[in-house]
Amino acid sequence: MAGDGGRTAAHDMFDADVASKGLGIELVSAGDGAAVARMRVTPAMLNGHAIGHGGFVFLLADTAFALACNSHGPATVAAGGEISFLRPVREGDVLEAYATERVRHGRSGIYDVTVRRGDEVVAEFRGRSRTIARD
Repeated sequence: MAGDGGRTAAHDMFDADVASKGLGIELVSAGDGAAVARMRVTPAMLNGHAIGHGGFVFLLADTAFALACNSHGPATVAAGGEISFLRPVREGDVLEAYATERVRHGRSGIYDVTVRRGDEVVAEFRGRSRTIARD
């Protein structure tokens, strides 16, 4: 579905994602266990050192992770995630998070997300997912 520009369950999930949209995160693509999300670093995202707060970088990576693991259809949530910050980000930077499914077995999955500023890697994220039953 990612290659044909079709809608996936991830698109439906993102339509209802008030937190990500409130930060200006855009869904670039999602399908077949992969996704790309984009965000511009705003002045409200800076910490006391005048660099991008890591929580916002984590949130962008987590959003791409959620899009990738929900692209298959069943409702899927994070079971855990960790991030390594490699370079600081600054006001005005446009960040793109590229999520890729590493493995999916039963109700569990592992996804890697690379956050880039242009060609430069600024963070690496690994998320663990769990498919849930909707009530």
